[in-house]
Amino acid sequence: MKNVEDIEKIIEKEKEELLREYKIKNIGIFGSYAKNTAKEKSDIDLIVEFEEPVSLLGVIKAENYLTELLGIRVDLVPKEDIRKELKETILKEVIYI
Repeated sequence: MKNVEDIEKIIEKEKEELLREYKIKNIGIFGSYAKNTAKEKSDIDLIVEFEEPVSLLGVIKAENYLTELLGIRVDLVPKEDIRKELKETILKEVIYI
């Protein structure tokens, strides 16, 4: 099972590609991986900020790319789409890459 450091290394190597192809300017880990409570079947929760507006299809393509890259199901959440009542909690635990 991958840990946060493994995920960070993989994503760090792909940051240029993520910006060029998917317009992702910032990316961070939150949820069970950030809290070190992930189980074998846990997905990876990633928060992203896009350089420019991206369609739903663009978000899905980025999510699929990251899932394939990491070999673990990714739940990609644009920062602006986080529900107000969860935003403060999530932003406190994010590990930005």
